[in-house]
Amino acid sequence: MTVTIGRRELLAALGGAVAAWPRAARAQQPALPVVGFIRTTSADDSLKLVTRRVAVLAATGGTVSARAAKAATSTIPVVFTTGDDPVKAGLVASLSRPGGNVTGVSVFTARLGAKRLALLHELIPAATTIAILLNPKNPDSEDEAKDVQEAARALGVEILVLYAGTENEIDAAFTKLVEQRTGALMLGADTFFTSQRARIATLSTYLRIPTADSVREFPEAGGFASYGASLAGVYRQAGVYVGRILKGDKPADLPVLLPTAFEFVINLQTAKVIGLTVPDKLLVAADEVIE
Repeated sequence: MTVTIGRRELLAALGGAVAAWPRAARAQQPALPVVGFIRTTSADDSLKLVTRRVAVLAATGGTVSARAAKAATSTIPVVFTTGDDPVKAGLVASLSRPGGNVTGVSVFTARLGAKRLALLHELIPAATTIAILLNPKNPDSEDEAKDVQEAARALGVEILVLYAGTENEIDAAFTKLVEQRTGALMLGADTFFTSQRARIATLSTYLRIPTADSVREFPEAGGFASYGASLAGVYRQAGVYVGRILKGDKPADLPVLLPTAFEFVINLQTAKVIGLTVPDKLLVAADEVIE
């Protein structure tokens, strides 16, 4: 039997088939993996992501979020970024062989406090008292304070330790700095201060208090100076590890990564506003001078 089909019917049939191809192709493709992104949070909050069966947890809020993610699961891979020693923090067994389901990137930012203090002392040699602002909610703040105080003794500088974990406490800390006539301020390594960089930069510039942080985002926001690893580089390294794990690598076999270079950034415009003359040798030594 011969079946005759008209032009209109043929086009309709072909159109329906073509329209169905993408749906069929999509139906044959595996579902895209879901990555859980954690900033500073608690173990209870991390459990919300665990119950969604994410493929990887990216804990980029420092030691606090890394600990929360590790406490929430022993099976889902965790990739962290932290400024602290991950072995001392209990995140991994060793840097070369982390073991378990956790690995990541450590910049040892908190251990660079002594270097930031030395640079700040060079930038403002007349400052006899330098304050350090720490987050009381950060479990590593006390160790950072001890390191800085030890370095200060060698430099002959007095250290004023202040704490702030909220916006109001930041304001109160700056009031204290003015009352104590503090010569300069350095910020502790903490993601809360990074998130508040614009506020801190505005206050420190208005009150003419030279302030240094661990991330270049601070002088970019109008702060005076920074010394530390590039956050963008750290997050990029963590992203590479997330990709490798999604392709089948095990966190236990991926050594904790360390930064290979550090950045010294000066905001020269801010220096002029607060009345500082930056020595030429430090301008030359800086990786970037913001003008």
